[in-house]
Amino acid sequence: MFNKRIKIKTLLAQDPESYREQEVTVMGWVRTFRNNQFIALNDGSTNTNLQVVAELGKFDESLLKRITTSASLKVTGAIVASLGKGQTMELKAASIEILGDSDAEVYPLQPKKHSLEFLREKAHLRFRTNTFASVFRTRHALAFAVHKFFNDKGFVYLHTPIVTASDAEGAGEMFRVTTLPFENTPRNEDGSVNFKEDFFGRSTNLTVSGQLEGELGATAFGEIYTFGPTFRAENSNTARHLAEFWMIEPEMAFYDLEDNANLAEEFIKYIIRYVLENNREDLDFLATRLAEEEKQLPQDKRSEMGLIEKLEFVINNEFQRLTYTEAIDILANSNHNKKKKFQYPITGWGMDLQSEHERYLVEKHFKKPVILTDYPAGIKSFYMRLNEDGKTVAAMDILAPGIGEIVGGSQREERLDVLLEKMKAMNIPMEEMWWYVDTRRFGTVPHAGFGLGFERMIQFVTGMSNIRDVIAFPRTPKSAEF
Repeated sequence: MFNKRIKIKTLLAQDPESYREQEVTVMGWVRTFRNNQFIALNDGSTNTNLQVVAELGKFDESLLKRITTSASLKVTGAIVASLGKGQTMELKAASIEILGDSDAEVYPLQPKKHSLEFLREKAHLRFRTNTFASVFRTRHALAFAVHKFFNDKGFVYLHTPIVTASDAEGAGEMFRVTTLPFENTPRNEDGSVNFKEDFFGRSTNLTVSGQLEGELGATAFGEIYTFGPTFRAENSNTARHLAEFWMIEPEMAFYDLEDNANLAEEFIKYIIRYVLENNREDLDFLATRLAEEEKQLPQDKRSEMGLIEKLEFVINNEFQRLTYTEAIDILANSNHNKKKKFQYPITGWGMDLQSEHERYLVEKHFKKPVILTDYPAGIKSFYMRLNEDGKTVAAMDILAPGIGEIVGGSQREERLDVLLEKMKAMNIPMEEMWWYVDTRRFGTVPHAGFGLGFERMIQFVTGMSNIRDVIAFPRTPKSAEF
């Protein structure tokens, strides 16, 4: 059998004595090759390289010349205790086989520090750097923790459609899906596109959310969650926006707004705790990287806590809860607002909060994550439950340090008459949403749910400042490489 290798992470976790007189095989990519003798080999299981020693005079010169940065090797030999700094063992090579050559003259990632901007242009290779290896191992662990959390609570994982005819957000910023030709597009008499000749026989788009379909599942299974890609055709070239990103959206029957907030807080703490317990090596590396990055910033722009300290603070403290109305009062009376330091001044009750307002509440005022509830009905979606005051809805957002909103959710409007009124007032096409309304006709129940942007969660946990650095192949305006 060709693949009888042991992973470097597994190897390094053992006492060198446990491999005494054993022959082991490792495979990986060359990071560096020093003095024609010392190979730093990495297989992606950890950021820590294994030192392979190629004894002088043992191997052909022609073979040694092919051991270049990013060449792939299969090495068999004996594990010996190492006297080198920062390592407990090394592999004394008995045989070295080159599985794949790498031309050192043209390989773009030489063993030196590269900017994140440069690495975005080399996204197909950036996983081979320590920073991105740590980010994507952490992303994997967070995804696993998401499924474990909901599975252990008895939720059903529901796959909602990527192609949909509904717009859950009412935003209209959607990618159209069509097989109609751009030339000679079939038209109706009024000049509009005749979608009856399209593949699905109607206008369809890439989904912006699985929520509405998720509600259907919740009214049968009680508790479901979705976890999949969503799409927004927003022309936003910022460090916080992507055109394609992943969303986690649980929907729960027999939940009110408080139940919803409790679950969301428990969920966030659970997945952060999971990576702290299972990916500490990667998080420690990312914490060091972030601290070095922040040394370049002015003092007032630096985080008050280190990355690990921030994550532990979140899981060990209750989130601050307050209403939108209370938040507006705090913001309006803040020195920041009085001194006109907000780009968007606080104009009063009813305005939509911007990221700078959310971050002020979290980072300056409360210095902890915040759950904001009971927003004005006029700035929220049609499906959110109208409160008894007739002015606000049972909505909630969870705001996190560094990025602002990380969770958005609400208790859903379960009363048929109120839902129909809201849909009419907001021009939601009733004839297209008949299936959604049916859930209120046949055994309606109080229910709630929320959505968590997975990439923003990864940003928070890893300390990466640009959302494009926490998804493998970012899709942004004018950019769809790889």
